[in-house]
Amino acid sequence: MTEDARLYAPSAARNREPILNVLRTYLPQRGLVLEIASGSGEHVTFFAAASPAELVFQPTDLDEAARASTDAWTAELGLANIRPAIPLDAASDVWPVERADVVVCINMIHISPWDSAVGLVRGAARVLPPDGVLFLYGPYRRADVPTAPSNDEFDLDLKRRNPAWGLRDLEAVAAVAKENGFAPPVVVEMPSNNLCVIFRRTA
Repeated sequence: MTEDARLYAPSAARNREPILNVLRTYLPQRGLVLEIASGSGEHVTFFAAASPAELVFQPTDLDEAARASTDAWTAELGLANIRPAIPLDAASDVWPVERADVVVCINMIHISPWDSAVGLVRGAARVLPPDGVLFLYGPYRRADVPTAPSNDEFDLDLKRRNPAWGLRDLEAVAAVAKENGFAPPVVVEMPSNNLCVIFRRTA
């Protein structure tokens, strides 16, 4: 009997369907979806299972256990439109994927250094064609919008764990996106004080 490599993230089970309800508006019928920081793999496998076979998903994660979990979920679900998970550092100037139609990143920006957020946007600009989509999900701070107390507490907890982590200002992320050829974001309110933030490449 082999060891089960699948990991379980309770939040993924709660939010994957609401995220998909927004994401499917931006997914093409065919092409490549690149997911950055796939974690347990529960999101990408859920999205792939709900998508046409011609839409292929490429999961990535720096953590070997996370990649093994994603591959184990893919095998368990018998999904043919997911490639094996590969390592990818969002902050790097060189990504192992040269082109994608959509880049998806869920709950990474606040649990990584700011350099990773900047690298994510720059990398997405490199691999996406004009009109391609960078789709983000997670908690953010917004100017003129009060931050939910639960998000304030979460931010403090993140910074206690790592001073380089923490909720990002949406305006700061949007400014980096603008510098890299993306239009202003479409922002969709989500449960539990999270946001879907969608940037479309214009140049």
